[in-house]
Amino acid sequence: MLSYQHAYHAGNLADLHKHALLATALDYLTRKDKPLSYLETHAGRGLYRLDGAEATKTGEARAGIQRAEAEGWLPPGHPLLDAWAQIRRSHGPQAYPGSPLIAAHFLRRGDSAHLAELHPAEHEALMHVAGFATLHRQDGFQMAQAVCPPTPRRGLILIDPSYEVKADYAAIPRQIGLIARKWNVGVIALWYPILTDARHVPMLTALMTSYPDALRSEVSFPPARAGHSMVGSGLWVLNPPFGLDEEAARIEDIFRRNA
Repeated sequence: MLSYQHAYHAGNLADLHKHALLATALDYLTRKDKPLSYLETHAGRGLYRLDGAEATKTGEARAGIQRAEAEGWLPPGHPLLDAWAQIRRSHGPQAYPGSPLIAAHFLRRGDSAHLAELHPAEHEALMHVAGFATLHRQDGFQMAQAVCPPTPRRGLILIDPSYEVKADYAAIPRQIGLIARKWNVGVIALWYPILTDARHVPMLTALMTSYPDALRSEVSFPPARAGHSMVGSGLWVLNPPFGLDEEAARIEDIFRRNA
């Protein structure tokens, strides 16, 4: 359960899908002059290097955000491009922000953030870049159950597990149900991989049965390398902010035309 390290996959096409929608959601939520809470259950280290040994070993960033930027997949002024630019100004041109630092770009004075990361090395690295947040070295779902409903009550939680164990898929609908009952006004966003064996389907069926009005966005792309089983990315959002469905449709069309 503690073996996954996102540095090998940071900046891949799944990150592009997930982070484009996350940035859009946070951009909308922070336009209103009301404080909010941002929670993340599996935060990772927060900041990655595209020229690091891990990223260059897999080549996923090269086939992901580096290709997307070179080919102009996202329009000028997109919230994710603004976040990337700010991170690079602060940390150099090869820096890539994970979702905690993308969130930090949008959060304002008076907003609150709680980030959970159980992996000891990832948590230690997160401590160096996430001074804006309360950090929790514990299971992310335990953190969510303890913190929800957060203060302020308005806000968003990103659930982004590694899915190293197949049992995660069966457990997530119940975990989301518990969070939703405690925090019925919260935006609950779940990222999931689309694998060749389609193991996500029962989980999504359960979630859509319980929450038929939730947003479900999925994109497809070729495997990053021979034998790699991930062929797509999904984001499921309960209580999606206004306009996120339109942005999801735009991102899905970009992937259909380019991936």
